[in-house]
Amino acid sequence: MTRTLQSGRRGPLKAGSAVVFLHGYGADGPDLLGLAEPLARHLPDTAFHAPNAPERCANNPMGYQWFPIPWMDGSTEEQARASLMRSAADLDAYLDGVLAAEGLAPDRMVVIGFSQGTMMALHVLPRRPRPVAGVVGISGRLLGADLLDEVRARPPILLIHGDHDPVVPYADMALARTALQGAGFDVADHTMRGTGHGIAPDGVAAALAFVQRVLG
Repeated sequence: MTRTLQSGRRGPLKAGSAVVFLHGYGADGPDLLGLAEPLARHLPDTAFHAPNAPERCANNPMGYQWFPIPWMDGSTEEQARASLMRSAADLDAYLDGVLAAEGLAPDRMVVIGFSQGTMMALHVLPRRPRPVAGVVGISGRLLGADLLDEVRARPPILLIHGDHDPVVPYADMALARTALQGAGFDVADHTMRGTGHGIAPDGVAAALAFVQRVLG
């Protein structure tokens, strides 16, 4: 049985498209929903959603996690894997709910993840039966590159990463791009020069241009 994700929404009552933000480890939905403000000026017909991950974060009880991280919180690899799979089912159901609530087809949705949210996006979206309009992965990595034979859908993907990231290595962007392209995905990337584990203004601009393109 899937868990219901608590979520915030911004945008018009009747939207022609949707953007879903997936936050990182220890954060929450409102942490990324603030990005709706600079994007909405250019996407006035878009509804923005940002759920909380389903689990309280072991290292930050005020925040949430999609799955535990063994080398940070003492969990086991088995616990992390089981949590990832359960959260993937929760997120899959949540995305269906957003599409139903907004009255939209999958090709009118873009999912933007940050850090652990990127890991979730790159795991869940390719395994859905129909592709969304696009996926933006910021400062994250691709989990289970050896499992890409499970892919069912190939939405276009934009990877964004800071070249001074001390949390998720910058090199992980190239690894993800290579694996995804090898599996038949259309992948672009953008480097945020001099940026650590965060989202710089040029990263926001790159994400906006991508969203505008894939939503037409």
